[in-house]
Amino acid sequence: MDCCHPEPGSGHSHRKPKPLPETTGDKREPTADDHSNLTETEKSEIETMRNHRNELLEDIQKLKKEIANVIAEIEDFEQEEENKNLERGKQLYNGKKKFNMDPKKGIEYLINNNLLVWEAKAVAEFLYKEDGLNKTAIGDFLGEREDMNIKILHAFVELHEFSDLNLVQALRQFLWSFRLPGEAQKIDRMMEAFATRYCICNLNVFQSTDTCYVLSFSIIMLNTSLHNPNVKDKPSLERFVAMNRGINNGGDLPQGLLEKLYDSIKNEPFKIPDDDGNDLTHTFFNPDREGWLMKLGGQIKTWKRRWFILTDSCLYYFEYTTDKEPRGIIPLENLCVREVDYPRKQNCLELYNPNNKVQKIKACKTETDGRVVEGKHQSYKICASSAEERDEWIKSIRASITKDPFYDLVSVRKKKVISRAAQN
Repeated sequence: MDCCHPEPGSGHSHRKPKPLPETTGDKREPTADDHSNLTETEKSEIETMRNHRNELLEDIQKLKKEIANVIAEIEDFEQEEENKNLERGKQLYNGKKKFNMDPKKGIEYLINNNLLVWEAKAVAEFLYKEDGLNKTAIGDFLGEREDMNIKILHAFVELHEFSDLNLVQALRQFLWSFRLPGEAQKIDRMMEAFATRYCICNLNVFQSTDTCYVLSFSIIMLNTSLHNPNVKDKPSLERFVAMNRGINNGGDLPQGLLEKLYDSIKNEPFKIPDDDGNDLTHTFFNPDREGWLMKLGGQIKTWKRRWFILTDSCLYYFEYTTDKEPRGIIPLENLCVREVDYPRKQNCLELYNPNNKVQKIKACKTETDGRVVEGKHQSYKICASSAEERDEWIKSIRASITKDPFYDLVSVRKKKVISRAAQN
């Protein structure tokens, strides 16, 4: 039975019960009527609780403000770090770009901006591991003769692991990490460092590092001879074996070893690494000289303005600086250059063959329809805008006209090996 609704006749009044005050949960403020029935002690406790609640609310507001300040500081810190990382990334990109154009200036920029430490191991690891570096620039920098560059070169070579690799396999790995420069002294230092490292990783394979050095060059030259379409007389295994007689401290290397190396190169040529950090091909990225010159046509004797690039002992010319493919290529091997007078043209230079002035120069050009054809020139007449510019081009071309340095290097080292064996 519901206690709030007594049965009739039970003796209780039918007066309706007094309704409870409306509440809004536990947060209802006590009214004056509520307090009227409370003792002084209860009133004091309520006042204490109210004060405590207000203090808590103030503390909560303070905490909210502190939390908001901390969050703002964290966000500012993260933004600052992000900005620093963005700036560092931008500086690193600029440093790589500078390195690709001028290795010394690029390294200086990276050091000055605290992106690189001027220590041999640190620089070597940067050159070996960092993406976006021009492989030709790496080779030029490693080949420099300054003491620090030599230390960096050796640290760079030590990053390669040649253990249990035959010489061709080791060369493939080594020559993939940079592009071998064209200067003979640089090549000598780099191949010397390679031979030393290979012999340390593979004890008792060769009797001396000189043997490894000479055989390495023989392999590189074999690769060129076998896979260069311009070389018609391909060397046989017998010729390769004969080339390397007596290089093992006066003795011959095992026939089986030489056969294995020969077959490896014959079946798969060395892969030349593509340069990173450059839209154009590596050939035109860091030239010895470039600029606008006038060129006289081969069959139709008209002067046309062309953009010339001198690099890798070749002279390339383009119709526009934005062209990625040259209109013509002039290999400078066996050519000479000189100042020449030409009717109604000043400041001219001439490329010619000193051994046969009537023979066409070995060169090629691209026709307007895209066909690549043989050049029609017995000599190339080129005009500069000033005598000073002409002289600078002549100087640069003469410096670029060199014969393959490999043969002289190998010849000197072979003589050294054979001479040492004779003395012993």
